[in-house]
Amino acid sequence: MIDLLTRNPAPDPLALTAELLPSARFQEVRFGTYRPNPEYPSQAAARDSLQTFVETAQQKPGGLRLFRRRAPEGRGLYLDGGFGVGKTHLLASAYHASSGVRAIMSFQDLMYLIGALGMTRAVDAFRSHDLLLIDEFELDDPGNTHMANTFLGQLMPGGTSVIATSNTEPGALGQGRFNAGDFQRQIQGIASRFETHRLDGPDFRQRGTKPEDVFSESEYAVWGAVQNPETLATLTHRDLNRHLLKIHPSRFAGLLSGVGAVGVLNLVPMDDQNVALRFVHFIDKLYDLGLPAAFTGTPLGALFDSSYRHGAYAKKYSRCLSRLSEMLREARETGRVNVP
Repeated sequence: MIDLLTRNPAPDPLALTAELLPSARFQEVRFGTYRPNPEYPSQAAARDSLQTFVETAQQKPGGLRLFRRRAPEGRGLYLDGGFGVGKTHLLASAYHASSGVRAIMSFQDLMYLIGALGMTRAVDAFRSHDLLLIDEFELDDPGNTHMANTFLGQLMPGGTSVIATSNTEPGALGQGRFNAGDFQRQIQGIASRFETHRLDGPDFRQRGTKPEDVFSESEYAVWGAVQNPETLATLTHRDLNRHLLKIHPSRFAGLLSGVGAVGVLNLVPMDDQNVALRFVHFIDKLYDLGLPAAFTGTPLGALFDSSYRHGAYAKKYSRCLSRLSEMLREARETGRVNVP
């Protein structure tokens, strides 16, 4: 059994730049496997626009490098939509459909790289890239706004194209989180670099289903019995939260290296937003890596304080709850849980 509490992976920003590939959950996705909701034509339209963006970017005459336009300025495409409409699926599909120098990462990973390397080295690290794909683009504070605007302003004129996803339209980034009006010029500078495509629709993870309940102790025992004991990591929610406070979020993937499944016991409500947001990021990594996971304790609806779920980071928490529900459903299906 793996003890996550003994692990404390050291930050290594240079190594992280070499790991910017689609995660395990999105290794096999393609444009052809995306299933748009027929009730929301914007989903199919966004897929087609993104596919055309990638295809035309690779059809440059004169032996130019892939994704290069005749003009040096890189292009930007922005997928805006709620959680669970397939934005990450489409972003990973764009990566797989491309053959130039490209990288895919979350916005938080990008912010970590810029902070760790410094702006000049961060821009240099991606200057040779033809395409940069950024998932969950969010401006949580003025510092991130400034870094994102400066980074894109230095990178894209050199020819690197950028595809980004977010739950917020580019011009509205930062609203409700800080005094966005004071930074409107930078926010609009970011927005001006992108062509926006909206994806409407409900969360596909909950389409036709109801949110999953956490496991009972007997369900968890059945699930745990079919996991590989050598690669199973089991710990309480309180211990997990305390440990995550010691580790930079950029290393959560390293924390889970070699883990085959994760069991988090005795979920408890989180009344500290710093703790809650780190847990959200951990769940994002767990989900992206496609690791089997099971949870017991407090029902999902009571995990996060209502002020969090309706506050500045509401969409983060909604995405987390959606992903937790999907992982529980997968655990019940693949773990052969069938307890009377």
